[in-house]
Amino acid sequence: MLTVSQLAKSCGLSRSTLLYYESVGLLKQPGRSAGNYRVYGQRDLERLRQICVYRDAGLKLDDIQKIVNRPESDASSVLNRRLVELSSEIETLRGHQRAILMLIKNKNSFRRTRDMNKEKWVSIMKASGFSEADMNRWHVEFERSAPEEHQKFLEYLHIPLEEIRSIRGSL
Repeated sequence: MLTVSQLAKSCGLSRSTLLYYESVGLLKQPGRSAGNYRVYGQRDLERLRQICVYRDAGLKLDDIQKIVNRPESDASSVLNRRLVELSSEIETLRGHQRAILMLIKNKNSFRRTRDMNKEKWVSIMKASGFSEADMNRWHVEFERSAPEEHQKFLEYLHIPLEEIRSIRGSL
């Protein structure tokens, strides 16, 4: 028999993570000791290890729950869908890499020229594989992590102040 802390530690998790998994139904409600403490058995340990394997593979908790709560289900369809999602995320990140490399490559020319504008910037981003949604996420992250620099960047692109307010206000 294992306590909450012992079970969590055996899988490299925090006690609160294990209790969260229990609250969302990934782990079954455990038995209780005479002192009303949670006690877990070998079956709980095996289930938690299985959950950790799927979690380490990048599956979302909802998907893990579908797999572990219905052993007769076909885990391969969930895994295949997640693989497609990961491929898409990787391609998005590669687009971000290309945009950053282009920025690094052209850093000095950007400083020297006043010809950079919104249209050219959007063109560069699209050529690097960014969709409208990707560009919006980029702006959201820029605004979240460095709002003053984001403002300066938008001004650098010669975007009118009214449009800058609209861009930053919509994020």
